[in-house]
Amino acid sequence: MEERLIGRLNRRVSVVGLGTWQLGADWGEVEEKDALAVLEAAVASGVTFLDTADVYGDGRSERVVGRFLRDDPGVFVATKMGRRMPQVPENYTLDHFREWTDRSRANLGVDRLDLVQLHCPPTAVYSSDAVFDALDTLVAEERIAAYGVSVETCAEALTAIARPGTATVQIILNAFRRKPLEQVLPAAEAAGVGIIARVPLASGLLSGRYRHDTAFAPADHRNFNRHGEAFDVGETFSGVDYDTGVDAAQEFAALAPSGATPAQTALRWIIQQPGVSTVIPGARTPDQARANASAAALPALSPGTLTEIAALYDRRIRPSVHHRW
Repeated sequence: MEERLIGRLNRRVSVVGLGTWQLGADWGEVEEKDALAVLEAAVASGVTFLDTADVYGDGRSERVVGRFLRDDPGVFVATKMGRRMPQVPENYTLDHFREWTDRSRANLGVDRLDLVQLHCPPTAVYSSDAVFDALDTLVAEERIAAYGVSVETCAEALTAIARPGTATVQIILNAFRRKPLEQVLPAAEAAGVGIIARVPLASGLLSGRYRHDTAFAPADHRNFNRHGEAFDVGETFSGVDYDTGVDAAQEFAALAPSGATPAQTALRWIIQQPGVSTVIPGARTPDQARANASAAALPALSPGTLTEIAALYDRRIRPSVHHRW
């Protein structure tokens, strides 16, 4: 699989990675053996970048990834911290960072974390010198090799990119969330900051498999967070109204080239955006993991297809989403 260099990490990562939120919680139940099978299939398909967080299943995702690392220690693992406590700037302190990273190191079974990302903290955190001094201290103490941020908004991303120690920015980017293309990706590319594209399928909408009457399990965030009841609504269906998204996704599916599924087309669209380092689709089965990874080998989408995707966004999605994040 193609690998791309993240300048501030001085590390190459697979252009398709694997997000592991669904292996911990909030997407319905996944047995540990099934989670391990997903990880094995992804890595066997060329994936070298895994993304997790201390809050996914209250550490379950990290522990599953840690078990996998015992047999495949060469995989790069990014984790996240900060959402296991109330979301107030006062909680983003060096003492808490040490506590949180110690827990993640234990969960993952490693002495030093490859990459730790602030997990969508309050906006004020991005402007705090003390926070970034504390992150630099974690690097100096060799608890972590590097740090980045996971953001909700483009403005937060741009603030983080301006920090000289920020190695990566994780941001929602997909055919239904195009705003990062305007300023964030160019700024990151110029600074050598890696872009980790999350929610690449708009919580599955861009697979084209959902209908207006599709039911989701009670423990699935696509059921309980449609209006932002538990966390930012932009994380669920990319903030797109579900019924609007279903209709738009059917139009998107019709644009998939011969030999590619709608999901693979959505991933291919992200891969070919300048400045993207890796895209991290989730997978609940080995077949899904393999299909996602294979998007890296697809031919680039044609200029005509790209134009049609942009027009679909402008017509169906932009009015309700673009100004918000």
